Amino acid sequence: LPAGTALGLLGRNGMGKTTLIRTLMGYVRPAGGRIAWEGQDVNGWAPERMARLGIGYVPEGRGIFPNLSVRENLLMSARAGVDGKREWTEARVLATFPRLAERLAHGGGQLSGGEQQMLAIGRALMTNPRLMILDEATEGLAPLIVAEIWRVIAQIRDTGISTLIVDRDYRRVLAHTDRAAVMEKGRIVMAGASDVLAGDGSALTRLLGV
Repeated sequence: LPAGTALGLLGRNGMGKTTLIRTLMGYVRPAGGRIAWEGQDVNGWAPERMARLGIGYVPEGRGIFPNLSVRENLLMSARAGVDGKREWTEARVLATFPRLAERLAHGGGQLSGGEQQMLAIGRALMTNPRLMILDEATEGLAPLIVAEIWRVIAQIRDTGISTLIVDRDYRRVLAHTDRAAVMEKGRIVMAGASDVLAGDGSALTRLLGV
């Protein structure tokens, strides 16, 4: 993905979206094919090695440390980007998510679902990534929190970070991405510019059941 561009990954439940993301991040070994990052073959690389390439990952289910404080969760993930810069600091993350600033000493497990999602995104930003992968970042959240998460996703993209977004709200995905792909039974069956896909209602109905 070119810097600052966004790709959406759509599909019904059980079509392989999360498995694909986990394979890209090194949690699942690929059965075939090739995974490349800037022309380099990264097939089978461990998750921590993928992270050092500059890939931030917000997994489905958040993946925060419930027994660590908000501050400890953030600082554990802090690192300079691959260019040596630290554009996303603790202060910047807390300015982006003021709710977290009010709960720095709280344990991750004491936070609401929305606050935990903010923390998960904040942790990924603290790695100063070049690519952010967000898997179901708004699932199960209240409408106001969902709106805030999408606002931050747009802000992340505006800073020049590329994004790969998996979310059930296909309308918002298409509105916040440049391109999108639709998965069915583990395969990409449709791909193109997001605005073009948004206008193809019959295909979306057939592939997404909407």
